[in-house]
Amino acid sequence: MTPVRDRAYVTLVTNADYALGAKALVRSIRATGTGADIVVMHTGGVTAEALAPLAMLGARLVPVDLLPTSDAFNAAHQREALHGAAPFTKGGKPAFHTPLDNFAKLRLWQLDYARVVFIDADALMLQPCDALFDYPEFCAAPNVYEGLADFHRMNSGVFTARPDPATFEAMLARLDVPGAFWRRTDQTFLQDYFPDWHGLPIPFNTLQYVWFNLPELWSWDAIRILHFQYEKPWQDHDKADRLRPLIDLWRAYAEGGEVPPLSSLPNP
Repeated sequence: MTPVRDRAYVTLVTNADYALGAKALVRSIRATGTGADIVVMHTGGVTAEALAPLAMLGARLVPVDLLPTSDAFNAAHQREALHGAAPFTKGGKPAFHTPLDNFAKLRLWQLDYARVVFIDADALMLQPCDALFDYPEFCAAPNVYEGLADFHRMNSGVFTARPDPATFEAMLARLDVPGAFWRRTDQTFLQDYFPDWHGLPIPFNTLQYVWFNLPELWSWDAIRILHFQYEKPWQDHDKADRLRPLIDLWRAYAEGGEVPPLSSLPNP
């Protein structure tokens, strides 16, 4: 299947849980009225049954393989090894989170589009974002959810890119070298590969922990993309009560119900 347009929003689905997340994301993107394609890259860990709702919503499904990385690389980045060497201390990663799968995100550089915007499947687009297609490669928002120190790191949940097979091959050559350990998988790698990354405004990737850690930064009128980092809105977890308005909004998109206007939502 060839693309209808030369621009696409792209996400990655590696299991049934992220397919559930992608359903809400695709619905939210559609609701903005964009004319861009919506692409769901999916690995062999996703069943046809889990993908069917995404196809029904008009997403273009693109099967992708995990990267051809070495045994040593795979061992270093499997869940137990990575979480043991670089534990997550600020929030909880769900049991279905498989760090090694994250690197399949790099496959987007093989897609047949001129410009793409990548968005993690655990996110919602709340307002139009087509302006991002005119941003250069590589743009991403800082990983802000606790304090000013967060501005030094990028978050790879939303970024702009220009697919190019040559870029993909160069990434593979840089990625899997002896002793390689990318502490936060694709995020750490992409920040290393694009050291002069351009910073997107925080509203293009507002992390859910801003709600209770930095409430002064929260503005429903400004938020373009809401990103549920760490715990996911379809889980039962110990922060659910604190994040209830955000979770309820996600459920409205996921269930295909009426989405409340942003102006009606409570503030932190």
